[in-house]
Amino acid sequence: MAKLSLFERRRRRVRTALRARSAGKPRLSVHRSGRHIYAQIIDDAAGHTVAAASTLDKDLRGTANATTEGAKLVGKTLAERAKAAGVDRVVFDRGGFLFHGRVKALADAAREGGLEF
Repeated sequence: MAKLSLFERRRRRVRTALRARSAGKPRLSVHRSGRHIYAQIIDDAAGHTVAAASTLDKDLRGTANATTEGAKLVGKTLAERAKAAGVDRVVFDRGGFLFHGRVKALADAAREGGLEF
């Protein structure tokens, strides 16, 4: 077995802890790169994505980039799409990323948009 990076170890640890306390709720998964931030709400029981938003979306492309302001716009947009799909409670999956900066800004904006986690 190959040695896992610290990021991958942290990602697995976070995901395992989420499974234990999710209680069937959908998962809000976040991924960030140097240029963009992506978020999606995944129903693991059904195996499909309920709602998604990123800085690459057509309505956010000109205004949002990989800053905390862009992450706030993505979080707000995702919350609106989740509400339209009938989802209001989720568990937050930060992946291997620390809950700081852009990831925290996205989470706070999603909470302000009406998602509970």
